[in-house]
Amino acid sequence: MGTALAISLARKGEQVTLWGSEFDARVLPELIDKRSHPALPTNLPDNVHVAGPDELEQAAKGARIGVMAAHSGGARSLAGLVGTAVEDIRIVVSLAKGLEPETRKRMTEVYGELGKPVVAVGGPALAAEVAEGLPCTAVLGSEDAEALGETKEAFSSDSYLVHDTPDCAGLEYCTTAKNVGAIASGIVEGIGARREQAYKNARSALFTQAVHEMAAFVEGLGGRRETAFGLAGMGDLLVTSLGGRNRQYGEMVGSGADPKHAEADMKERGMTVEGTESALDVYDLAKQAGLDLPVHEAVYRVVHEGAPPGEVLEALR
Repeated sequence: MGTALAISLARKGEQVTLWGSEFDARVLPELIDKRSHPALPTNLPDNVHVAGPDELEQAAKGARIGVMAAHSGGARSLAGLVGTAVEDIRIVVSLAKGLEPETRKRMTEVYGELGKPVVAVGGPALAAEVAEGLPCTAVLGSEDAEALGETKEAFSSDSYLVHDTPDCAGLEYCTTAKNVGAIASGIVEGIGARREQAYKNARSALFTQAVHEMAAFVEGLGGRRETAFGLAGMGDLLVTSLGGRNRQYGEMVGSGADPKHAEADMKERGMTVEGTESALDVYDLAKQAGLDLPVHEAVYRVVHEGAPPGEVLEALR
């Protein structure tokens, strides 16, 4: 998503530097030599400068907004890498959707340790469509109103529409739960494919149940219930269930693949499935808060305890 957003920002005339660490070694040569990302359909505009691991200070110099595109498990490592090199940056933006695995902190809490206001990005915005300039509507969340307004102005374009919310906690818990709901949707789709049935009714009921469970989860952890019924919750869950990597992973599991083997296969193809960790996060946090989330618990049991995929369907009873 980092490269896709860089393309979107450059398309509207922003000067953008796309910096890659040593963890981006697989894609950096193509970004530098071919001006393209292997997972995206659009080349980099001329006003996107690509910088390698040794060029961080130069890349960050004079920038007003620093966009962090590491997945949730790598957020703290990225924060440690950039450290004091982001002194010129006034606002940090997090694209990761999920919680820090070790602490279950939200991304704004992790990046907040850099000592700058942090804005979180949510909503239905698949990277390939953002890169192509197809219309989408994202939602930004922050407890800092000034940072929220400045980021909204910078990101907004004719194709990348932006809403905002002060309910940053609610937005970030939605981005975690939607990963799990999308796995559930994929599991049911995989079960249906294996039985040569579409299971459209069950998938619709499952989506509805997942949204209501997401709302209970958000409210139980201090966010606003209504956030789950907007772009950050229902909207993001829908688009991820239609075409995200968590749905793809769930479909593999529902079709009979071992959960760990399916995750390893996707990782080998360069895709991180954040929903496997999110399933554990939601399960544990829900138990601590005394919440009953049958669909989310069923995904946890399938992914982490070896339960049969059919338990996701049983959660609708």
